[in-house]
Amino acid sequence: MAQDGAWQAARLALGTASALGLARFAYGLLLPAMRDDLHWTLAQAGAMSAANGLGYLLGALLSAPAARRWGTAAAFRWGMVLTAVSLGATAVGEAYAALLLARFAAGVAGAVVFITGGVIASRVAARTGSGLPITVFFAGTGLGIVLSGVSVPAAGDHWRPAWVGLSLAAGLATLAGWGAARVDEPARAAAVGRARVGPLWGVALAYLLFAAGYITYITFLSAYLDEQNAPAWQVALTWAALGAAVVVAPALWSRPIGRWPGTRALAVLLGVLAGGAGLALVAPAPPLIVASAIVYGATFMSVPAAVTALIKAGTPPADWTATLAAFTTVFAVGQTAGPWLAGLVADRTSTDAVLAWTAILCAAAALIAAITGRSGRVPVPR
Repeated sequence: MAQDGAWQAARLALGTASALGLARFAYGLLLPAMRDDLHWTLAQAGAMSAANGLGYLLGALLSAPAARRWGTAAAFRWGMVLTAVSLGATAVGEAYAALLLARFAAGVAGAVVFITGGVIASRVAARTGSGLPITVFFAGTGLGIVLSGVSVPAAGDHWRPAWVGLSLAAGLATLAGWGAARVDEPARAAAVGRARVGPLWGVALAYLLFAAGYITYITFLSAYLDEQNAPAWQVALTWAALGAAVVVAPALWSRPIGRWPGTRALAVLLGVLAGGAGLALVAPAPPLIVASAIVYGATFMSVPAAVTALIKAGTPPADWTATLAAFTTVFAVGQTAGPWLAGLVADRTSTDAVLAWTAILCAAAALIAAITGRSGRVPVPR
């Protein structure tokens, strides 16, 4: 049963590979070419990411009603379809408003896939008695990052064909993951539950700061490398290393997330993430940048996994979808504001500011998570 659960989770992970690794994070790779071709400021580039975050916010609000109306599995599947379509739409035209709309649609789809897939993965984890399916689901993001990291830099300034290629990859992921989106009938009932954020308010606040902080690093990483005149091979290596670290993250964090008491795993993850972002500020030397990307990749997608595990432990199964949707709404607010604000700061200083932004906000989030854990009110993940 455990092996079947792991295989199902691995196929579900194609959802995060597509909706997050390709539809959200690959934008950071394409940002320098789009910025140069379309003559954007860093604030405009950040606003494009903010539009994706705003769509993510709407998707978070729509996920529970969609799961209630059509079922969790159907919402997951059609979210993946919309992801592939929105990626293709990004390659059409160059009007700023149209590109904002395409990024917005990708955000809507990404939230639906993230929430419903997380619920399905939680069901698989409960059935198999293991937390591995949850971390495997979120680690799928790394597959998308690796794929985009090794392919997009080769496109050079040709950002439109790159978006088409990402759309085709998302379409293949949809077909391959379609059958994995199966749930027991009780999962349908989960959509009618209610959100229980109150007992986990400290976790929600830490999640908000994390969302506003982490997204700026990966959004502007390629812009930072471009400012340092990094060659294409260094960009590809950095992103491939980051994505590979996401893939292996479950081996590092599954046991701490599932066994450590309260918010200890969440606090440690956030602290390590802050240190990884700060490492890139020490010097622009390629070894330090790659090391920073590896630390970042090994931690940032495990933060949602840790939060999901806390939700699973602290709320009844009937309330999982509504509670996860509420937390994703909080998350979406943070990642909508973060890139735009960081872009404004970077326009007036340098791209170093976005790395400092990530380090400071994630460090603050780690402190809040640690203080919350000492209250003794947060349940132990299981």
